Amino acid sequence: MIPLLRTIFGVVLGGLLSRLTGMLSRFHATPQKKMPRRSFVRNAALGAVVVILAELGAGFVRFFWPNKTGAFGSTITVPASVIPPVNGTPYTNIPGKFYIVHTQDGLMALYWKCVHLGCTVPWIESEHDFHCPCHGSVYNYEGVRIAGPAPRPLDYMQLTVDPSGEILVNTGKITSRGSYEPSQATPYKA
Repeated sequence: MIPLLRTIFGVVLGGLLSRLTGMLSRFHATPQKKMPRRSFVRNAALGAVVVILAELGAGFVRFFWPNKTGAFGSTITVPASVIPPVNGTPYTNIPGKFYIVHTQDGLMALYWKCVHLGCTVPWIESEHDFHCPCHGSVYNYEGVRIAGPAPRPLDYMQLTVDPSGEILVNTGKITSRGSYEPSQATPYKA
């Protein structure tokens, strides 16, 4: 029985393969048109230009696509355990780029960027002031300019107190001001 099946399978498969081989030989036997040299060079140059423009476009999009990294620009939670006492050393939050100061009127989140030219303004404990290292602007504990070329006080961020005592600082909401007012501070009871 197996030799019979092998014979039938061979006849059927052999017929199909012979027909397929005959069709392929006809395609091979027909003369093909040659592409002129001028068309080949034109198509190669256009292809190269398209590839280069695609690479430049992808690089342009990747370069200007914003890389949002870090916590700055969002709401940051500060635990109650790090809140400074009244007129104490400000708490520094590096990811959020702010200081928390505790004035007589309450808490403020001061943006640490100098309003003159944008330098980071550190707290100098020995003088109880913020000193800009770039051009010498000096700000007091509330962030009000007391010396130097800065045109106004440090900016501050929106700050809310959670019922549990934690502080929520919205680093995406930065407010400029002309002077210090008690309403800028958020009341806080430890």
